[in-house]
Amino acid sequence: MNLDHSYATQLGDLGAVTKPLSVANPQLIEVNHTLRAALQLPASWFTQSSIMSMLFGNSSSLTKHSFAQKYGGHQFGGWNPDLGDGRGLLLGEAKDQQGNPWDLHLKGAGPTPYSRFADGRAVLRSTLREYLASEALHHMGIPTSRALCLITSDELVYREKQEKAAMMIRVSQSHIRFGHFEYFYHNGELDKLEKLFDYCFERHFSECLQAESPHLAMLEKIVTDTASLIAKWQAFGFNHGVMNTDNMSIHGITFDYGPYAFLDDFDPKFVCNHSDHQGRYAFEQQPGIGLWNLNALAHAFTPYLSIEQIKSALSQYEPRLMAEFSQLMRQKLGLYENNHTTAELVNRWLDLVSQDKRDYHISFRLLCDIDEQGAHPKLVDHFIQREAAQAWLTQYQQVIRAQGTNKQERQTQMRKVNPEYVLRNYQAQLAIDAAEQGDFTHFRTLLQVLQQPFESKPEYGEFAKPPPNWGKHMEISCSS
Repeated sequence: MNLDHSYATQLGDLGAVTKPLSVANPQLIEVNHTLRAALQLPASWFTQSSIMSMLFGNSSSLTKHSFAQKYGGHQFGGWNPDLGDGRGLLLGEAKDQQGNPWDLHLKGAGPTPYSRFADGRAVLRSTLREYLASEALHHMGIPTSRALCLITSDELVYREKQEKAAMMIRVSQSHIRFGHFEYFYHNGELDKLEKLFDYCFERHFSECLQAESPHLAMLEKIVTDTASLIAKWQAFGFNHGVMNTDNMSIHGITFDYGPYAFLDDFDPKFVCNHSDHQGRYAFEQQPGIGLWNLNALAHAFTPYLSIEQIKSALSQYEPRLMAEFSQLMRQKLGLYENNHTTAELVNRWLDLVSQDKRDYHISFRLLCDIDEQGAHPKLVDHFIQREAAQAWLTQYQQVIRAQGTNKQERQTQMRKVNPEYVLRNYQAQLAIDAAEQGDFTHFRTLLQVLQQPFESKPEYGEFAKPPPNWGKHMEISCSS
């Protein structure tokens, strides 16, 4: 089994070849064998002795071209050119059964030329959180990078406190960010920007080469893919928490997990990142920030496109996001028609859940049991504003009666888009607390639950409950 190393060999002057640095007593804890098989990677690689030899030995397929990428990014709205892979290394590219390339990237690999005097490590806490969240989103149908394997260690590093270092191999179509294009454009290295574009057309946007303007087609693809992603975040109640342009993928996937959170009690202004004092990346701000980031990226297209062409591409963002969000919300409510009445029902429902600060996910799951006739006291009792809830329910029942659809079919379809189980931050914290003591039982159970988010199972009942008060609206640190 040989990996490709196209980024390192074709774009070698856009970063630096760097070898991973081993940690104290590394231990292979978890392997995503379903993903491994899909990428046609040998099972023999993912044993304790093999993976450590391949990552930290003298020469192997995984590290012979391991590479730290250089990029910049707008962080909380301010341009920072001094970014790059400060703790991660691109190991190479595998191919799935359809021949599509997938990056293998080692996170927590140790110092690189872009570490800025940091230790280049990831901590167990953040590594577990990324592993869990990426699998949770993937199985909900939300585009994301994924976790291939988890490695722990006895090495101690200091963040806000002393923590254990860990590593993870992460998989995505590529690790190219908005910030790659921004850096070479703002740094005036237009020859390297050209090479980056050529590489992306060859490896990731080959269909755009058939267009009259390949650069316009590529920008339009990034714009619409990003809009589709954020529509899903909003519909499924996911707050990324740190949407800097260096954390935005050109593939429209959820990328670089930090202080994320799924909503608990529905508060559109919820901020999960305790470093975000101004609420720039609050849940309700994500659609606007997505467009802001695309505007920042679009500057790098100005050597190739006119301002009018760029405006035309960016103008596709809001219609795509609104159309997909509207469709998702109708699916979540079992509404089949797109008209003023269904739009009003969706908006009134969100207002009701928000005003009463009801749990976002439990509220939607309750709707899956509603039929066209009769009283539903469980739903009405769910709200403080009982009269408003009953009024909404009455109109909702009228609409679904008028649809004339089969009740069981509608309820079944609703349960496929309203998860029974989401990754609550308090559950992730329980898994982290146990793992830091060497016990990964809760992590593995939680991972199994999140890989089946829509199917209700009695043995998973604890994971469907709302969080305790201490676990609600947890603000998470950026440090990792």
